[in-house]
Amino acid sequence: MKDNHAALQASAHPLAGQSMTGAEMIVRVFADEGVDTVFGYSGGAILPTYDAIFVYNQECARAGRAQMPLIVPANEQGAGFMAAGYARASGKVGVCVVTSGPGATNTVTPVRDCMADSIPIVVVCGQVPTAAIGTDAFQEAPVASIMGSVAKHIFLVTDPAKLESTMRTAFELARTGRPGPVVIDIPKDVQNWRGAYQGTGRLPVAGFRHRMNRLVRNTLSDEHCAEFFRMLGDSQRPLIYAGGGTIHSNAAQQLKELVEEWQIPVVSTLMGLGAFDTRHKLSMSMLGMHGAAFANYAVDDCDFLFALGARFDDRVAGNPPKFAPNARRIAQIDIDASEINKVKPVHWHHVGLLPDALRTLRAYGRRIGFRSDWSAWHAHCSGLKHKYAMNFDRNSALIQPYAVIEAINKITQGEAIITTGVGQHQMWAAQYFDFARPRLWLTSGSMGTMGFGLPAAIGAQFANPGRLVIDIDGDSSIRMNIGELETVTTYDLPVKVIVLNNNGDGMVKQWQKLFFKGRLSASDKSLHTKDFVKAAQADGYRYAVRLDRKEDLPRVISEFLEFKGAAFLEVVIDPDAGVYPMVGPGQAYDEMITGDWIASRHKTEIRTPDASEMF
Repeated sequence: MKDNHAALQASAHPLAGQSMTGAEMIVRVFADEGVDTVFGYSGGAILPTYDAIFVYNQECARAGRAQMPLIVPANEQGAGFMAAGYARASGKVGVCVVTSGPGATNTVTPVRDCMADSIPIVVVCGQVPTAAIGTDAFQEAPVASIMGSVAKHIFLVTDPAKLESTMRTAFELARTGRPGPVVIDIPKDVQNWRGAYQGTGRLPVAGFRHRMNRLVRNTLSDEHCAEFFRMLGDSQRPLIYAGGGTIHSNAAQQLKELVEEWQIPVVSTLMGLGAFDTRHKLSMSMLGMHGAAFANYAVDDCDFLFALGARFDDRVAGNPPKFAPNARRIAQIDIDASEINKVKPVHWHHVGLLPDALRTLRAYGRRIGFRSDWSAWHAHCSGLKHKYAMNFDRNSALIQPYAVIEAINKITQGEAIITTGVGQHQMWAAQYFDFARPRLWLTSGSMGTMGFGLPAAIGAQFANPGRLVIDIDGDSSIRMNIGELETVTTYDLPVKVIVLNNNGDGMVKQWQKLFFKGRLSASDKSLHTKDFVKAAQADGYRYAVRLDRKEDLPRVISEFLEFKGAAFLEVVIDPDAGVYPMVGPGQAYDEMITGDWIASRHKTEIRTPDASEMF
């Protein structure tokens, strides 16, 4: 008994038993969870916690320990997207701390964005004192009700004795299983309460832990592996379909090993870019609504489709019955059982941890000596890449956005961290950039949130101080969070910002030209008088340049990327440049519109979609 007691004492947290305020406990849990950067905006209901962060950093400075910088954005939406960018680029939980009322409601969009893309963040919201909840007190909002419908989980802490365990549980929920955002609403009196710090402990969320334990235990049996290899062995044209879950689960290495072992080509979703090196000979790039024509044709031609961490969403399988029409078998691995057979029926599936499942399949294949000759399929895929390659009007006198991205990519070689807003520039970036590894491509996929790119780049730069971070933005998207330009220079970040300016909501205009007889209702901004270069200069950018001559493109791009520190570049692009290929809503890949410069298998008539299919 004495030995057990000594072991317990030795393993106890060094601050266990120390008297602290609730706010101090919040900050100490941050430190225990490895948080090294906090993003947020202050206000009355969160002041105790902000003061505790200040005091904590003072103590760290005196002791020579690493501090926990508090990064202040222009508004709370920016803070939420910074936390998301940090999480996406690092794989760690991002942290956002905001005040009550409007502070909390301004984070609703980032929270929903993270939920839709399975991004782990913890949002701490101040709240009015417990006794004032429900009285319409100053800056009160029903955060639990609002966030409960968009977050992975929401906690309202009314018992201060449970604050510490709630904080630890929030981090556990955010990062485990299918990742997502967790919100903690903490009244001001709970932050001011004083009690003993435990240094350990979590809430008894038995149902959640039971599901997680079941996931960990749910390993592939030999029988299940044998069934998979019977299907794979019968295949002549196998194809891997890698989604964002491959990145979130840190399974990229296992995917690479499996692909190189079996020589199976790979297509990636928008969120899966970088899960497999896009420069690899077996990479077939991005599939979907704006995927490469050769990638979509590969999906049409495959006879076995293996979906990894992908959910057959409407931007990939816009017409589910016609998606992968020649696939005699479809297999799927996902951590979320609800994704199995949700959109597209599959013939084999496994619900569990993706890295473990891929390791097990590879080991089983080696054990049985699995081999197959897919050289004819490789030649076919190579032919698709050559015949239906991405292309554009290279002789145009106007600056083409694709050429801008090609010029950047030629220099960065797939190694830069790229963030985007949402719209045409987002799709051009996805199509024309290379991504050598995971967590280099940060974009708002499912929610499609304009204004995401700039704050996400800031978060990514804090997560990776030594890496080149480039925000590829649009003139409409950057307006949404243009106040964060000042945040970049305030913290002396070397973030590079490019605005591809086509005077409006480019993707909306493209749809209006295709499906609404060219009526540009509320999407044309040619009469707007915004001077982006002057705006950047006003916010402290020493390099702020407008590029409007095609012949200057190589020189300016080189200067822009080589500039030491924050740099801003506005590029005046062809206002009629479109995103192609394009699979219209509700259409199959054989109805894909490839535009004037990309070859097509089929002559496609533009069909006006039903109202239910729009966007």
